[in-house]
Amino acid sequence: MHAGETRIGGPLVRRLLAEQFPRWAELPLRRVRSAGTVNALYRLGDDMAVRLPRIADGSGDALKEHAWLPRLAPMLPFAVPELLGLGTPAADYPWHWSVVRWLDGDTPAPGAPVDTRQLAADLGAFVAALRGIDLPGGPASYRGTPLAAVDAETRSAIEDLRGTIDTGAATAAWEEALSAPAWTGPPRWLHGDLMPMNLLVHDGRLTAVLDFGTLGTGDPACDLIPAWNLLPATARSVFRDAAGADDAGWARGRGWALSMALAQLPYYRTTNPVIADNAEHVIREVLAERRGS
Repeated sequence: MHAGETRIGGPLVRRLLAEQFPRWAELPLRRVRSAGTVNALYRLGDDMAVRLPRIADGSGDALKEHAWLPRLAPMLPFAVPELLGLGTPAADYPWHWSVVRWLDGDTPAPGAPVDTRQLAADLGAFVAALRGIDLPGGPASYRGTPLAAVDAETRSAIEDLRGTIDTGAATAAWEEALSAPAWTGPPRWLHGDLMPMNLLVHDGRLTAVLDFGTLGTGDPACDLIPAWNLLPATARSVFRDAAGADDAGWARGRGWALSMALAQLPYYRTTNPVIADNAEHVIREVLAERRGS
């Protein structure tokens, strides 16, 4: 999926485990099929998983998660990864990596036959709980910045999609989001990547939130993106109310959803159809919501 991506396979994972966690080295190991874009994932035995960054952009994620998730987890209403081991760089692998507790559940999909209003309430409760945590010293999230920070790349992505989407409507929606009042409060905690593949559900209820590689502090509006990448229009007000989003935050969240989708669609069109299909879905939903407002 990425230029310069590190090749990861079962033999490499076995060697790393044997060198650093020999007590787990002989457990059954199998690759987990995933739409994730940064980490390779292997199930280890019945109740663990190994996560290894594929690219340099994810090289610091394991360290961040090990530093902050154990402190945040007790204050969150749903399960998050339990970190069992922090792997270190080796001769044949350049970055830190993790062994985590396996969490059961299914990744949700837009349009799935579940109680989306209950799922919306659960997602909103998670967003509100994370945003409300008073834990100082957190790292700045690159998606906790003003939308203007991604203006150039968003407009470039719109141009890349000319002939594929309604670029005029996308530009108007983007400029509308840019004009929303900026966040003026103190930096708040945010996940930063609440894509469907980073959520687990069971019987329509949220059970866990995964992959905190983009965890940090800043404007929490980015965590409103499930309103467009997962939830139908009929459930958005439930999510918004549970998350406690005001008009300006909602507009900025919609801008983040659009910006991310515009960047993902051309980038993953041929390498990750799950991400590309979700990006097309987000663009349609954002533009439809704007037309109906």
